[in-house]
Amino acid sequence: MGSSLDKMNSIDLEIVNRFLLQKQHLTDDSRSDDVCQVVRDIGGLHATGTKEPYLALFARMRNFTREQLDEELYINRTLGKIRCMRGTLYILTGDMLPVAYTATRAMIEKFSTRFMEFRGISQRDYNGFARSVMKLISGKRMTIHEIKAQLKIDVNLSAVLNLMCDRGLLLRIQQGKGWESKSYCYASFTEYFPDVDLNEVNESESIVLLVQRYLDSFGPATEDDIVWWTGLTKTKIREALRSIAGRLTHIAIPDIEGDFLILSSDLHNIQRGKLDAEPVVNLLPLLDPYLMGYKQRLRYLRYKDYDKIFDRSGNATSTVLLNGRVIGIWDFSVKPEPVMKVHLLDKVAGSTSKIIESKARRLGSFIADREVPVRHIQSMTPLVQRTAGGFMSPLKDDEPRFCGCVGEVDEILRRGSCAHRGLADLSGVSRRASGERAVLDPSPDESQAGGRPLDTLGPATGRS
Repeated sequence: MGSSLDKMNSIDLEIVNRFLLQKQHLTDDSRSDDVCQVVRDIGGLHATGTKEPYLALFARMRNFTREQLDEELYINRTLGKIRCMRGTLYILTGDMLPVAYTATRAMIEKFSTRFMEFRGISQRDYNGFARSVMKLISGKRMTIHEIKAQLKIDVNLSAVLNLMCDRGLLLRIQQGKGWESKSYCYASFTEYFPDVDLNEVNESESIVLLVQRYLDSFGPATEDDIVWWTGLTKTKIREALRSIAGRLTHIAIPDIEGDFLILSSDLHNIQRGKLDAEPVVNLLPLLDPYLMGYKQRLRYLRYKDYDKIFDRSGNATSTVLLNGRVIGIWDFSVKPEPVMKVHLLDKVAGSTSKIIESKARRLGSFIADREVPVRHIQSMTPLVQRTAGGFMSPLKDDEPRFCGCVGEVDEILRRGSCAHRGLADLSGVSRRASGERAVLDPSPDESQAGGRPLDTLGPATGRS
């Protein structure tokens, strides 16, 4: 996919990140009141965890309430949850369900089938169980325990239900209201979404549409970024890119290696982009689409900070962004009392620290339904030195050395208690592999106590 890049198509990284913040509804003038519009524009919501979809929308919408997402998922049924890109559970708009499903079906079914066989269930047994489940569940919603009790079978049914969901027969529906619920029930996909035909486009067409949607949400990006995000092979992605080559423009981003692709329709907007006079601060949840959209991650962080932002499996923790770049990590603790914790990777200007504190307080209030204090953590243990799942509570084991607001800590830093560290030069820095570990999550009703799935079902190797 080579191209001669001229100076007209060289865009500074700061402008690129500002452009992407706008696309991702992370600037004040791009925030929305429309849940479905945001979900569509940002390429879907990561739904591995229960709270993260709500927090991702809170970061992007005006006056967002939890009930707004629940309404679209369970009342209006404009959104659905399926396993697709990289084997990750996503919340997508109805028009994207067939595209993501068909584009990734072969990959997803392979992992689900292997998991089922690992659990000792043959394809023949699966066919019989699937027929019984579909007959039983017709016209109703049932939990895994209810299904097992009715069928009177003693097998690892979660493996069967996983494959049935991944084949578009069943749909996972959160049981009970509230974002704390980790229990699911199952329903017939066609009964829940009678107007959605998962087979309305063929595989090659769906991959082209998926690549276009990705570039619309995350471009400019490289071929490797697209391969990683989709989980598909380079061969399939290159075929899709060739079919839309006339609608793409190649650009360069100084100090970052790669041939970056952008939809030609976006070129004018990014070229005329301007930086904000005021700092743009965002607090994003773990596995946020903005952070998980790329294999090349030096576009928004420094190499030396990578191990604090991503764990060994490539899962992104909860972060503080300044103008599109990661400058810190945040965490929320419930015990002994609710508190927002913030760890900054460098000292920031006093005006910026006040914005961070204000946004941290607002986010803490949204999570706890009450006002919570904000505490600064001066140091943190890198995620690669933590046990699996440490990215979900990045500051859990790091006691605050100073329990005050971010602004007060910044004053101490200005007095010289912490040396200022400048931004590292991104050129010539070796790249950290960002593939994620292969994990297939069982039904929450059958998972081990305390266990929780990581972001992906299977690795995206980018093989040809």
